[in-house]
Amino acid sequence: MAKGRSRALGLSALAVGALAFLSGCDAYDVGKPFGGFGWPDKTPTPQSQQMYEMWIWSVVAAFFVGFFVWGLIFWCIIVYRKRKGDTELPVQTRFNLPIEVLYSVLPFLVIAVLFYYTAVIQTNVNKLSPNPDVTVEVVAFKWEWQFNYKSAPDTDSSAATIATTTGASDYVPVLVVPTGKTIRIEETSKDVIHSFWVPDLLFKRDVFPGNVRNVFEVTIDEPGSYVGRCAELCGTYHSMMNFEVRAVSPEDYQKFLDAKKAGKTTPEALTAIGSDPYSTTTSPFNMKKDAQQVPVSTGN
Repeated sequence: MAKGRSRALGLSALAVGALAFLSGCDAYDVGKPFGGFGWPDKTPTPQSQQMYEMWIWSVVAAFFVGFFVWGLIFWCIIVYRKRKGDTELPVQTRFNLPIEVLYSVLPFLVIAVLFYYTAVIQTNVNKLSPNPDVTVEVVAFKWEWQFNYKSAPDTDSSAATIATTTGASDYVPVLVVPTGKTIRIEETSKDVIHSFWVPDLLFKRDVFPGNVRNVFEVTIDEPGSYVGRCAELCGTYHSMMNFEVRAVSPEDYQKFLDAKKAGKTTPEALTAIGSDPYSTTTSPFNMKKDAQQVPVSTGN
């Protein structure tokens, strides 16, 4: 009996150890407790921080449920196993009302709590303010991006483009935004469905052609450079359709816009504010594109 119990306990310890080992295997830097359970190390926006906190508590709840279920399984294996010399079958229990109520009510409560916080956070992520601080029109096309800095949201008839950045086969477009400000992104596509994805912001929105405009807002609290990608299979060079989001101080952002309005290119305007003139998170790819697919550019 003691030998069998030792074996069961040894297998239990091995299973828990394997789980702990595998949970530490992720593609991100370990800057958060337990590596964030696979969550990206950076959460530079209020929205991403809320999603991170929900993820952590969801994982904690899952571990509690898992350990409870595993505990019951191993308890039954150890305590109620057939022993040497046993000739009678164990007592069979067909109905147990308290247990049936327990495993019906508890899952419902868990689902209800997860649904509530999911709805709250989703509402916060999709919330649009009446007067955003910055409005940028994102135009996707095969296989590049164009960023149009607007004087007002698209709902305002007086909105006008005050500066433009357009990507090319030898240039990764850099979207410059201010930190601590509400940034509205208005998306549209010139051809097929693309997807605007910045992994560090934990956010992705599809970009549709036609009159469908996907709109969202974000506030970036931490200055830095964040790689952006297309996350929707859109053709031959889909994997090379990259961009970069560069978050700078509000003062530098205004200097950048002034330089753009003065006729400088994006690299020149970035140099004017003491920032790297080109993308630091990804490099351009040498690809041949049909010139008819590219919108008329006003310069990088």
